Amino acid sequence: MWDDRATRRFFANKGASVGLVLVALLLLFAILGPLLSGHHPDHSDFEQGRDALGQLAGSSARHWLGVDHLMRDLLSRLAHGARVSLLVAFVATTISIGMGAIVGLIAGYAEGTRARSLDNALMRLVDVGLSFPYLLLVMAIGAAVGETTILTILLVLGLTSWFGTARVIRSKTIQVRSLDFIAASRALGQSTPLIILRHILPNVAGPLIVIASASVAQMIIAESVLSYLQVGLPPPTATWGRMLQEGQRMYTATPRLVVAPGVLIFLSVLGFNLVGEGLRDALDPHED
Repeated sequence: MWDDRATRRFFANKGASVGLVLVALLLLFAILGPLLSGHHPDHSDFEQGRDALGQLAGSSARHWLGVDHLMRDLLSRLAHGARVSLLVAFVATTISIGMGAIVGLIAGYAEGTRARSLDNALMRLVDVGLSFPYLLLVMAIGAAVGETTILTILLVLGLTSWFGTARVIRSKTIQVRSLDFIAASRALGQSTPLIILRHILPNVAGPLIVIASASVAQMIIAESVLSYLQVGLPPPTATWGRMLQEGQRMYTATPRLVVAPGVLIFLSVLGFNLVGEGLRDALDPHED
């Protein structure tokens, strides 16, 4: 679990520190960006949206990053897109990690006992889930759903990404279950749910934290892919993936429409992945 040594190892990792800064800046941008821009993300500025030559207005005191093809403030849309991406990423990750932890704990505890048939059934379900390429599965379900809402996106992403987590937690649970203090808890008459919640779950929390951090980055990519393929949230909702899709038609004349959301996706994924690697190293029991 987390202690002072883990904290020192985390902040001694330069990559983890950089990732933490990127994540903090992303959160600040999502919170403060709409306030700083002063523009509604879906409102077009027909008065100052074009310059004297009729081209889309670039950076100015009114529009810091210029406007998009419909003359909507680019900074405001990027900030609202950050809110959507973070909301989807955090909530979908919570669903995924929760499902994976429950299945992994139950399967791992049942393995090698009279209830091992439950472990076999759960692992066959995990094997089926892992046999499908994740993004392809998400896109197929998103296309089948048709018109989507934020709830639909959360459920699609959260309920299709827990299989790997379940396998990792099952393996860790099997290791912990074989320790002496678990046998002592059984001998004292503690119930199975109590043993899992009080003794096993705290000992698998470290891997769960690391998986959750990496999962947030995965969810940002998945949501962006759905939006880019136009099976995500419908317009005019600002999402980074849809902004990429809309901006590519004007990439030659106005590259910022593609570069801006692309850079934000890259930095967000990089930040959460660096934090995840830092957490993995900090929680590594083999470190001093």
